[in-house]
Amino acid sequence: MSDEPDETEAEETPREPVADPNYDGAFDAVVVGAGLAGSAAAVTMANEGLDVLMIERGRYPGAKNVFGGVLYTPTLRELVDVSSAPVERYVAEKRFSMLSETDETAVSLRPGEWHDPPHNDSYTVLRGEFDRWFAEQAVDAGAVLLTETTVTDLIRDERTDRIVGVKTDRPNGDITADYVVLAEGGNSLVSEGADLKKPERPENVAVGVKEVLEFPQRDGVIEDRFRLSDDGGVSYHYFGDGAVGDAVGGGFIYTNEDTISVGLAYSIADARGRQPKPEQTLNAFKSHPAVAPLVRNARTVEYGAKTIPEGGHESIPQLVHDGAAIVGDAAGLVLNNGVHLEGTNMAVESGYLAGEAIAEAARRDRTDENALQSYPDRLEESFVVKNLERYDWLMERVEEDRDLIFEELPHGLADAGAEYFRMDREPKENHAEEARDRILETVGGWRGAAKLAYRYRKVIR
Repeated sequence: MSDEPDETEAEETPREPVADPNYDGAFDAVVVGAGLAGSAAAVTMANEGLDVLMIERGRYPGAKNVFGGVLYTPTLRELVDVSSAPVERYVAEKRFSMLSETDETAVSLRPGEWHDPPHNDSYTVLRGEFDRWFAEQAVDAGAVLLTETTVTDLIRDERTDRIVGVKTDRPNGDITADYVVLAEGGNSLVSEGADLKKPERPENVAVGVKEVLEFPQRDGVIEDRFRLSDDGGVSYHYFGDGAVGDAVGGGFIYTNEDTISVGLAYSIADARGRQPKPEQTLNAFKSHPAVAPLVRNARTVEYGAKTIPEGGHESIPQLVHDGAAIVGDAAGLVLNNGVHLEGTNMAVESGYLAGEAIAEAARRDRTDENALQSYPDRLEESFVVKNLERYDWLMERVEEDRDLIFEELPHGLADAGAEYFRMDREPKENHAEEARDRILETVGGWRGAAKLAYRYRKVIR
């Protein structure tokens, strides 16, 4: 695998290629990418009466999309009827574990209210199924979907430099339209090639790898191993050198209906260094004593890899240009700080807001940047940017404290836990003191503990 892997897909049955229709000038808006952000924009614009074309490079929407596995649905429920959506399980438990090479120290959350609809708006999904369904909602609203087509560049008006369409890899494949929505994901080659955004710095990018695993004896295996009932599932997150070695990042396990999603994400700068390649790191994670029993006897049915933008608020590019808007991962709208792992909700929100802005501009018969400004303005006031702003500092702080957080603290907590619950003929008080001293030794004494708490106070403030 290369240091910056492209998204990959599972084996698919080939189908006959689509004919080459002439779409030039036939649409008000072209959406590049039929993922979550693209379909949200297409649904929104189609509902507002615009003629919309979605262009997807995969054989079907979701064929080339890779993500961890949890979809957050607050905005989605406002756009479409999600009762028929192909979700796998709702998330009934969140678990956070710190791993040393052999130990696990974990905290688990199972609020009773998560069992009640809408289940905290958190569901595991498989993108190949869900993205296809979501794109169908856009088609039902009036959009047209063109698959197996790659956008290679943007078309500009020679006189005004306004973006007026896209170039594709099809014969006679130029397509003009008043508006272009760039929802091409983290590998945003079109946006970068058109100088709408700069390539992200390596320190602001993570590499993510994921496997979907199934169990030959399916009946009851997932329910038994993860203590599941009804349609509930789990979201497990792992940190420390037992999860990703010497890298800054973490691993995850999500339960689907008949499979589990297992993967990890860590800094691409670490992937280029001494850290083993992602496949090796993932195999080591699956072999950890805390993880191996959960994946025992499972077989891989799908493998994927992608890059993840982690630059935060400061890395958001200019979102609107004359005739174009950038949404989703292409706009760097991902929150991946270890506590909150979000991006699907941000993608849908940005697609919705961009679609609204374009529909408003179309009613005014305007295509200029100022006419689309309501998109970045509304996004700035939304949970998307507010959350990115809130945690902008965290990744930089974690990098500064990487040895403490990913190596020393997992060992210290494991040792303290083992000491606190040690069974021998010593008084409990002695063990409690030893456990306390072990933690204080890890963080640099009472003063170090106070400094650490102050450094990370914003997490709960």
